[in-house]
Amino acid sequence: MSKRTLTAMPRRRVLHERAAPLPDRSASRPASFPEPEHTEIMLGEYMQRRERVLKSLGKSAALVFAGTEGGEHFAVNPFFFHLTGIANESGAVLLFDPTSDDPRKRVILFLRPLNPEADRWDGLREHLSGALRARLGFRTVLRTTQLPMWLANAARRAKSLACLHPFVQHTQNVTEDLATYRKVAERMVGVQIEDRTDVLPRMRAAKSRTEISLIKHAIDITHEGFLSAMRTLAPDVGEAAIQQSLEQTYASRGGQGLAFGSIVGSGLNATVLHYRANSGPTNAGELVVIDSGAKFGGYCADITRTLPVNGRFSRQQRAIYDVVLMAQEAAINACRPGASLWEIDAAARSVIEHADLGDFFIHGIGHHLGLEVHDIDPRTPLEPGAVVTIEPGVYIPDQKLGIRIEDDVLITSRGRQVLSEAIPKTAPEIERVMGER
Repeated sequence: MSKRTLTAMPRRRVLHERAAPLPDRSASRPASFPEPEHTEIMLGEYMQRRERVLKSLGKSAALVFAGTEGGEHFAVNPFFFHLTGIANESGAVLLFDPTSDDPRKRVILFLRPLNPEADRWDGLREHLSGALRARLGFRTVLRTTQLPMWLANAARRAKSLACLHPFVQHTQNVTEDLATYRKVAERMVGVQIEDRTDVLPRMRAAKSRTEISLIKHAIDITHEGFLSAMRTLAPDVGEAAIQQSLEQTYASRGGQGLAFGSIVGSGLNATVLHYRANSGPTNAGELVVIDSGAKFGGYCADITRTLPVNGRFSRQQRAIYDVVLMAQEAAINACRPGASLWEIDAAARSVIEHADLGDFFIHGIGHHLGLEVHDIDPRTPLEPGAVVTIEPGVYIPDQKLGIRIEDDVLITSRGRQVLSEAIPKTAPEIERVMGER
């Protein structure tokens, strides 16, 4: 689309097509920052999750791996964390053994042996004891040196080993459970390997009440960060100062790290989807795309807002901004139980294409959100409890113009709830908050 066409886009056409003005959310900063309903997931919920996996397996045995050191800091496998809440045990493994005669040993946690020399560097670890089992919520905890024997016994009885870790592309390393099962099958006649990779993604997609509370609190913290960014942004302030404003606010409000590296892109940088440098200027007349999220209790927020550097949108910017906002509203309205992300994408894309901007919407509508900012997608229709991002965008490099609007949406039994609706989003709301600088 040419520059002339964009400039001439009739603003009244866009505004006329909007159903009704949105409620005023000018964020007004909360009188007191809300305390989270929950600050952590209790042991009982982790135990219930493991019991669900055990029942889903039938007679098949299965492993879930925590992962191993991959650099300076250990990052636990999110499936292992989802089932245990344990984030600091590199090399740990879960064994599900449904055919065990002893119910205490149908779910076993294996931990690496103690290494006094290494533990002085990486953190002191406990001896196996009743107190450790009670604290972790397991009836049986053993050392990983015993795993081969227990897995062999389980495979001999079940004759079936189930893959729970999702499969990967052929260019990637084989998942640790599949690689292990192949070794077992080479040494034992009649052992089958089964695909149960749908079990954990579907469990993680439907969030519990506690998980939703943690996500909401991450969003509340992110809300505060965006208010700070809106009041900091000005010509010549620079992208780095906006990033600093966001992230310092997250920390001061109890955020527990970042969901991902913040994106703060002004002008041409706003047209780069995963811009990371955050080192450019903020020039009057440009728009800044801010894509960021705090983390709390292990769960992520993911919000994007597009802001005018000088505090007000130009006529051309406002016209395109309202198209993107209309597209987001259409997509949010399409969110409901049973809907697929492709249907939601189509709802947004139809609005953008109707405005002759389809070539400039170059990504999908969103993704699941949870323990990971791009949480595992079960590739099934949405169920109540799912949390997804809705983030249409238009990017026109020739105009140095990028616009993206992103909210976090909970799928409910009756439809949807926008968890981040309090963060200023309409052009008048944004201009009002930025006018308070």
